[in-house]
Amino acid sequence: MDVGLFFGSFNPIHHGHLIVASHVVQSGLVQEVWFVVSPQNPFKNPGSLLNENHRYYLVQEAVEGANNLRASNIEFKLPKPSYTVNTLAYLKEKYPEHHFSIIMGSDSFQNLPNWKNAEHIILNYPIIIYPRKNHEIKNDSGANISIAKAPLIEISSTHIRELIRSRKSIRYYVPETVRTAIETNMFYYTESENPTHQ
Repeated sequence: MDVGLFFGSFNPIHHGHLIVASHVVQSGLVQEVWFVVSPQNPFKNPGSLLNENHRYYLVQEAVEGANNLRASNIEFKLPKPSYTVNTLAYLKEKYPEHHFSIIMGSDSFQNLPNWKNAEHIILNYPIIIYPRKNHEIKNDSGANISIAKAPLIEISSTHIRELIRSRKSIRYYVPETVRTAIETNMFYYTESENPTHQ
C-alpha cells in the first residue's frame, strides 16, 4: 500500500491538517495518510506541547470514521527528540509491504536540508509538498517531489491555543469531536493547567 506520512506535533490537530490529508488521498498520490504524532519535534519548544497521549487522542477523534486516514503513535516508542529518519527506518522494517511518502508543507521542505540525515531521506523517499503562504517550492536538492495543490487554509495551532486560553470559541477551526474533547478535558486552558509540563 502507498502510505503518506504526515508528521507533526498536532498541537492540536485542526481542519487545515485534515483538508491537506484528504486532498492528498483523493488526488490519488497515496492510498492512506497516517498522522504521525511527534512527542518531541527537535525544532520546537517542548514546553508548549500538550502531553503526547492527549494529542494522539485528539487526532484519533479527528479521523474517527475516515477510511483512509489513521492516527499513529509510532514515535512514542522511539528515542526523543523524534528524528524523521529514525522513524522511517523503523516503519520500513515494521511494514515492509508498504511504500512510504512524506507529506510536508513548502515551509518544511525549505528547511529539509537541516534535518538529520536529510540526504538519505531525499534519496529514498518521495515527498508530497503542499503550498504554504510565502514559501515558494524550490527543489534544489533533486528530491522526488509531488505537489499537492490542496486549498490554502491558514489555520494555526498556536492561534487555536490562544483562543482557548482566552475562553473564545474554536468552533469551525477543529472537528466538533476535537472541540468537545478539548473543552471536556480543559486541554490548553492555561499553561498551569496544561498536563504536559512534567
